[in-house]
Amino acid sequence: MGELAFSVRDLAQMRFAVSPMWQVGGGLRLLASGAADPVHRRWLEQVRPRLAAAGLDRGWLAELVPAAGYVPDFLNPAPAGPAPTLAEELAAIAATPADRVRRDLDHLARHGAGLGPRARSLHADPPRRLPRVLAEIEAYWELALGPYWSRIRALLDADVFHRARLAAERGAGRLLDDLHPSLQWDEDLLRLVRRQKLGRQEAGPGLVLIPSAFKGPGLASRVAPPDPPQLAYRARGVGALWEPRPASGADALTAVLGRARTLLLTELDTPASTTELAGRIGISVPGTSQHLTALRDAGLVSAHRAGRSVLYARTAPADALLAAGASRPFGRTGGDQVSS
Repeated sequence: MGELAFSVRDLAQMRFAVSPMWQVGGGLRLLASGAADPVHRRWLEQVRPRLAAAGLDRGWLAELVPAAGYVPDFLNPAPAGPAPTLAEELAAIAATPADRVRRDLDHLARHGAGLGPRARSLHADPPRRLPRVLAEIEAYWELALGPYWSRIRALLDADVFHRARLAAERGAGRLLDDLHPSLQWDEDLLRLVRRQKLGRQEAGPGLVLIPSAFKGPGLASRVAPPDPPQLAYRARGVGALWEPRPASGADALTAVLGRARTLLLTELDTPASTTELAGRIGISVPGTSQHLTALRDAGLVSAHRAGRSVLYARTAPADALLAAGASRPFGRTGGDQVSS
């Protein structure tokens, strides 16, 4: 059982953060495990072939992020705010001192099956090799997470909102008790079942709570002084993450966006390429490309490079438009009059 002793100051600095890198690591673990996870089945079926085609299933990250066990701490920098961008977290990783990279890789070697050839080259020359790791993270993001980020981010934000409200209504102790069965709050001690003992003198101040869309049933912790300790946990509602989202407001949007662009938005519940979408809605590839460019310029779809093609995904504003279109419009009903 691990223990973190809390002071009043630590409680005052406890916070939530939505971290892209924790989603990167969690997704990679799930993919590396080869498991047919029923919760993430739709995502796995779409992403695994893309990663294999790009060679990312056997690259730098395949050696650094095993299916289970220790992940180098430098890959999960302390979030600087409540919602750092991927670029901000990559910049923090890039700034990791070489001796810190080597120390984490030594730990990985001791607690795993040793280091692969790429990890050994990173150990030998962190300044020259780390940029290649960062480039692979960006490539993985574009293939596996970027097209789905609107959906994932909504899940994580909803989790933070729920737990922040719980803390406001019931207190920090109740929040920590409710976070996970293996987490126990007892006066000034936070106990983590089946963790090595963690002394407060070995950790930074406060505690960062990080919801994850890909976390398994257990908790993941990172204690790397002088950073505050981090606890990653499975976000609420993840079981419904990949369920199809109804586009019941499509008819109302057709008069505004046109039939083709509305159809594209409804089809983009699952990210797809221009060619795939053209086949689905029955218009030419150049015409589909023109409509997608207009929707992207309006912020209704996002584009993500996937090898030689581009994957398009529906954004949160587009989801909101479809939802608004499904609601009853404001206007005249019966004998109502609209006056100035």
